[in-house]
Amino acid sequence: MSSNQTPIALITGITGMVGSHLADFLLKETDWEIFGMYRWRSPLDNVSHLLDRANRKDRLYFVEGDLCDALSLQKVAMKCKPNYVFHLAAQSYPTTSFISPIHTLDVNILGTARLLEVLRNTDGIDPVIHVCASSEVFGRVSKEKLPIAEDCAFHPASPYAISKSGTDLVARFHAEAYGQKVMTTRMFTHTGPRRGDVFAESTFAKQIAMIEAGLLPPIVHTGNLNSLRTWADVRDAVRAYHMLVTVNPTPGEFYNIGGTETRTIEEMLNFLISISSSKNKIVIQSDPGRIRPLDADAQIPDTSKFRSHTGWKPVISFEKTMNDLLDYWRDMVRRKGSYLTR
Repeated sequence: MSSNQTPIALITGITGMVGSHLADFLLKETDWEIFGMYRWRSPLDNVSHLLDRANRKDRLYFVEGDLCDALSLQKVAMKCKPNYVFHLAAQSYPTTSFISPIHTLDVNILGTARLLEVLRNTDGIDPVIHVCASSEVFGRVSKEKLPIAEDCAFHPASPYAISKSGTDLVARFHAEAYGQKVMTTRMFTHTGPRRGDVFAESTFAKQIAMIEAGLLPPIVHTGNLNSLRTWADVRDAVRAYHMLVTVNPTPGEFYNIGGTETRTIEEMLNFLISISSSKNKIVIQSDPGRIRPLDADAQIPDTSKFRSHTGWKPVISFEKTMNDLLDYWRDMVRRKGSYLTR
C-alpha cells in the first residue's frame, strides 16, 4: 500500500462505465493509488482488464461497500483514507427510476448523504470530493433558456432526475454547512465503450451488432427519437473530473460539463446505422414500451463556467465516440453472443 506522500483516490461505482474509464485515466496519467468501491453483486465486465492489476495490488484495490449501508461506507473510508473522492455510484437509469422510484431516491440522495457524513466524521481525512449529479436535474427546459447555464431552475422529469436534484443539493449543503471540499458536476450526455445497454445510443449499438451477427432480425426498436442531446465522450468526461479536483478546486462550486455535438436521438441512430455493415437492410420501429412517461427533451449545455475555471475542452469527436461504441458491442456480441433486447 502507499506511503503517506502518494495521493489516494476513492472511486465509488468503479464498475460502471464512467468509474472504469476514470480508473484507466488515473492509473495512466497519475501516480495515485486507487480504491474502487463495488458491491458484491456488481458485474465486473467493465473492469475485467484491471482485475489482474488489482489482484497484484499494483496501485489498485477493490473494496466492498454499499451506499445503502452506512457501516460499510465507514469501513471503506477507514481503510483507504482518501485524499480525493469521486462519487459516481448511483442508480443511474432514468427509465428504471419510474419502476423503482423509492430505491432510486434512497441510493442517490440518502446514499450521497451517508457517504458525505462518513467522510465528514472519519478522523484523519479531509478529502477533495467530487459529487456527480446530472444534467437531468434541469429536465424540460424552454427554448429561450438554451443553452442551459448553471443557474437554470431545476425541473426534473423523472424520479432519477429528482434523485439527482437531491444529490446536487445535499453536496452543496455539506460544502456550505460543514466546510467539506465538495464540488458538484452536472454532466450532460456522455457515452462510449462500456455504456450500459439501457441507454438509447447503447441499446441501438447493441441491436445493430446483434443484427450484424445474425442474432436479430434487421429491426432496431426505439423510443422517443425527437429528444435533443449534446453528446460527449466518456473519456473526455473523466479527464474533466480529474481537472475538477486538481485545478484550483473550489468547495461548494457546481459546474455544467458536456460536449459540443448536438443531435437528436434520431440523428444519432441514423449515424450508427450508416456505419453498420447491415445498413441497407435495417429498419427502425417505434416501441411504446421504450418511451418514458416524461422526457427531458432539450439537453444543450452552457459549459463556459467549467471551461473558464479549468481550461478543459472536449477533444474526442462524435464520430469516433459512436464508432468506438459500436465496435465495443461488436466485440461483446462476438465473445458472449445474444443479449436481452432491452
